[in-house]
Amino acid sequence: MIYSRSAEYAIRAFVQLATVPEGKYAMVKQIAEQADIPAHFLAKILQQLARKGFLRSSKGPTGGFSLRIPPGELNLLSIVDAVDGLADFERCPAGMAVCNDDAPCGMHDNWKALRNRIMEYLERTTILDLAKGFEQKRRNLERMQKKAAKRSSKSEQA
Repeated sequence: MIYSRSAEYAIRAFVQLATVPEGKYAMVKQIAEQADIPAHFLAKILQQLARKGFLRSSKGPTGGFSLRIPPGELNLLSIVDAVDGLADFERCPAGMAVCNDDAPCGMHDNWKALRNRIMEYLERTTILDLAKGFEQKRRNLERMQKKAAKRSSKSEQA
């Protein structure tokens, strides 16, 4: 994976939060259930991201979390940076203390190209992009399940 489990959970939770109507909040338990994330772990991640200004939080029976930044303006790079930092992307993949364009390790050129593509993807991809993609896949799955159910029903009738 190109980022930590914590960053993955944050991204999955943000995709769920992208569907929360403006002015409403989603509870950690609800987000965790929908995104298949351990609730206690998710709560810590979301609290950290609320302190960093990515989320609004509200206490009480109608409280929870909501996105502070519109999902179309919230790219994956900013989330990964907030959760993990970007130091791992700058480190030498071979573990060399000094590795740069002037003193490259054997993996430097290939890693640099790959790292640049990863960083571009993370910067270009927004939470809204992922939310739309998940919604489209969910609709496609429902359509396939309905077709399969119709075929099954027809074969049982025959």
